Formats: sequence, C-alpha cells, structure tokens
Amino acid sequence: MPDSTLQPKDKLVADLKVVVADAEELLAATAHQTGEKVAALRERMQDNLRSARHKLADAEDALKAKTREVAKATDHYVHEHPWKSIGIAAGAGLIIGLLISRR
Repeated sequence: MPDSTLQPKDKLVADLKVVVADAEELLAATAHQTGEKVAALRERMQDNLRSARHKLADAEDALKAKTREVAKATDHYVHEHPWKSIGIAAGAGLIIGLLISRR
C-alpha cells in the first residue's frame, strides 16, 4: 500500500517499525566494537528496542481493535438505515466522480 493512502496511525506504526529495524541493524553492525561505553550503550539500546517493540505491538493491537469497532458500527448503521446509506454512497460517488473528471 502506498504511503499516501496510509492513515496517520498506520503510518506511525510503519515508521516505528522502520526505526526499530534500523536500530537493530546498527546494533548488529557494531557487535564487533569493544569497550565499556560501547557495551553500556548497546545494552541500553537493546532495552529501549525491546520496550519499543512491545509498545509498538500494543499500539498495533489497539489500532486493530478500534478499526474493528468502527467497522461493526458502520455495519450496524447500514443495516439499520439501508436507503440513507445508499443515498450517501451515491452522493459521495457523484462528488468523487466530478472531482476526478475535473483533472
């Protein structure tokens, strides 16, 4: 899916995954480095990455749960008001069609 179609929360999750992957790659690249400061920094980075991975998983789960709630609410509304939903969809399609044809 192109980045331009991602919602802000989805984009944030994707960006955080990239940051975590880059940090893990950096840790792997500096594995041969020795020294007390480097070892302490690597340990701190690994702890922070572990924490970030857990928070990212929690955020992703919350986003999925919220998406399911919205989908259920939309489904319920459409079943309760089918003609209104058809009218709204037709109106939105008309507006989108007009906007696309202007280009």
